[in-house]
Amino acid sequence: KPSENNTRRYNGEPESTERNDTSRITLEQKLKPDLETERVLEQYSLRPRKEEKKKEEIYSEKKIFETIKTIEKASSKTKELEFGGRIGTFMLVFFLPATVFYLLLMCKQDDPSLMNFPLPLPALESLWEARVFGVFLLWFFLQALFYLLPIGKVVEGLPLSNGRKLHYRINGFYAFVLTAAAIGTLLYFEFELHYLYDHFMQFAVSAAAFSMGLSIYLYIRSLKAPEEELAPGGNSGYFVYDFFTGHELNPRIGSFDLKYFCELRPGLIGWVVINLAMLLAEMKIHNQSMPSLSMILVNSFQLLYVVDALWNEEAILTTMDITHDGFGFMLAFGDLVWVPFVYSLQAFYLVGHPTAISWPVAAAITILNCIGYYIFRSANSQKNSFRRNPADPKLAYLKFIPTATGKGLLVTGWWGFVRHPNYLGDIIMALAWSLPCGFNHILPYFYVIYFICLLIHREARDEHHCKQKYGLAWERYCQRVPYRIFPYIY
Repeated sequence: KPSENNTRRYNGEPESTERNDTSRITLEQKLKPDLETERVLEQYSLRPRKEEKKKEEIYSEKKIFETIKTIEKASSKTKELEFGGRIGTFMLVFFLPATVFYLLLMCKQDDPSLMNFPLPLPALESLWEARVFGVFLLWFFLQALFYLLPIGKVVEGLPLSNGRKLHYRINGFYAFVLTAAAIGTLLYFEFELHYLYDHFMQFAVSAAAFSMGLSIYLYIRSLKAPEEELAPGGNSGYFVYDFFTGHELNPRIGSFDLKYFCELRPGLIGWVVINLAMLLAEMKIHNQSMPSLSMILVNSFQLLYVVDALWNEEAILTTMDITHDGFGFMLAFGDLVWVPFVYSLQAFYLVGHPTAISWPVAAAITILNCIGYYIFRSANSQKNSFRRNPADPKLAYLKFIPTATGKGLLVTGWWGFVRHPNYLGDIIMALAWSLPCGFNHILPYFYVIYFICLLIHREARDEHHCKQKYGLAWERYCQRVPYRIFPYIY
């Protein structure tokens, strides 16, 4: 029933949490012959006609309901495996941590060239320190404490497969403000925040170990989860695949939503703290009274991105991460390790490899980042507003193609200009974050390269889901909006 919740209407991106009711209609048609046979067998019965009719109706409803329930339970299994299936996900469990450690080791080299391979590996005992792990745990549980504070509004998420709606407290921006106050207090009492830089690799190892332990806990607890609480994309029946993609959709301890908490809090806010630590480390190592212009640009651009995400926290409730993907190793490692330690690569690189840029160049890079941010924010705001309330008078200028699922495919505004315009803004901003590092090495541009590959995968997945789900309506949409961000890739 599309009228029950406007947030379920299509917003320009696919959602695989909604099932098409045509399967139910087809099933009822298939069951009609069985009901006709039952009528013939019982038409000469000595029971009263009213009793026969009542029995037939009850039998019909019961049989259809039980059959539909059986078919839906069978179809809830994940059939199409991503990331190379079982073998691919098994390799990614080891490849992703190895990539993070390789990038961090490269930044520590005097000449971080890709040709310098193999790298001199540090001693294993130097990668672990109990005190560092304790600091990481303190950070994680401090953010958990901020998450539990009774501040901020409480909103409903999208309906689950059983019709239930989970409640989420929107207080990420308040958590960021409290964190900023705590960091400011530490700096006032002359706490050396560049301790993060000195033990950066150890912090990455601690975060990776914690994310692995969390992933194991998540998978074990998911084995006892009801069928309707399992993730549509992580219920394949294969241990490695479900462990990687996430078996349970919304794992909770009481009202504490583990996936929602990790999505924005420890890693995203930690990214800003790491950048600040790199800025202070640069000033100390190079005896500067002020940070370099390149470091200021990187910190400013990425701070804007994080604050924007926390300020618009409610929008994440309708993303694929929340509505479709389970919480397993992929999201746990991505939220706690990949985001804070890879996304801060530019700031980490600048500490050991200072790059001087002129004010005109800095102005040009700033304009580029502003253009990317404007596209990114405008497209996302338009999408989220249409998703929440398509009947909003402020959106009357938007035109869309209706679909059989009750959603609409936007064909005007940003989403009528090109498919996934928010991806275009993302890529422009990613480039602006890397340009202050100069062109001596490709390492600071790893984020841009990785992000393009990620968005290609997402766009290809979205196109595939939309083609299967919306059929003829999607073909009409493709004719109206033929342009894509990556038109020649797939």
